[in-house]
Amino acid sequence: MNFDFSDEQKQLREALRRFMSKEVTRSLVRMAIDDAGAGQAAWRALGEMGASTMMLPENCGGHGLGALELCLLAEEAGRVLAPLPWLATLGLSAQALLISADEAAQQLWLPRIAAGEASTFAAPLDGQTGELPCFDGQRLTGCSSLVLDGHTATFAVVLARDAHGGECLVVCDLDASVSRTALPVHDAVLPCSRLDFYGTAATRLSCDAGRVLLGVRERAAVFSAFEQLGAADGALAMAVAYARERRAFGRPIGAYQGIKHKLADVYTLNEMARVHCYYAAWALAADAPELGCAAAAARIAATDALSYAAQENIQTHGGMGYTWDMDCQLFYKHARASAVLLGGRHLWSEALVRSLEQTAGE
Repeated sequence: MNFDFSDEQKQLREALRRFMSKEVTRSLVRMAIDDAGAGQAAWRALGEMGASTMMLPENCGGHGLGALELCLLAEEAGRVLAPLPWLATLGLSAQALLISADEAAQQLWLPRIAAGEASTFAAPLDGQTGELPCFDGQRLTGCSSLVLDGHTATFAVVLARDAHGGECLVVCDLDASVSRTALPVHDAVLPCSRLDFYGTAATRLSCDAGRVLLGVRERAAVFSAFEQLGAADGALAMAVAYARERRAFGRPIGAYQGIKHKLADVYTLNEMARVHCYYAAWALAADAPELGCAAAAARIAATDALSYAAQENIQTHGGMGYTWDMDCQLFYKHARASAVLLGGRHLWSEALVRSLEQTAGE
């Protein structure tokens, strides 16, 4: 079985890489530290390339691009630490609408995503549901405390409690009845906000909220793993470039075994993560029953790869690697933030074990 991407998909990857290298510079990433909306122009330009239509059905503005293409977008976005709302929009809210199978809601909201609007998924991403806003059948009141890219989203899919105390998913415009509060975060690539709803008009999705949440988390785990893989490759490339340039005792430091072995270890972990990511991408695209297991494995492997690559990138740069002027910090902060975005490594390890036990029981 061949899990590799097709020639057309590889061409798309090259086009995305060229776009990211041109439009998403390190200066833009640093701008996003102080201005969470710094990447909006790049997001609009990416939408003009057709990226905002990925995984959307043709009757909702899609153009035949599926899960594999979105995985490529995730990888290239991670490579440059793109501060773009692609995960919140395409990897979370769009997936919730697709999994819900609510055709009326899809016809209403998905074309807006295809047109380039940013959206978000206002629900706990770590599987732990605490305090939720209340939905009375027409309006939403209360708060969602940790919403990815909530500052730029124009609408949101929100997990709420209905009048009977049960969980439900609703969709609403983030209009003037919604108060947005930017939260202090260490990673500019994953900005989060608190959303307070004051009688916001909303429409309930006709779906099982628990089933949709599980499906969204599994799909987002795959996309996030590809993003982490791309970031790990980016950190490795930065370390290799510096090792070739920096000289000690008349030789590039990359010529010494102490550096060679470190970078070889980073490369090995990255390639191991790539294998898991490719398998998960296949499982997602094929809607295979192995998706739960594959998504958890990819998430664990990619988290480990990025964490190690970010650390060794700093070590390769030596004392300079810890300074604000060097970009090593950007990869390190992103490694820490992305590792807990969808729940920590232990949570996904438990999910992997449960999936394997279930498979063995069958």
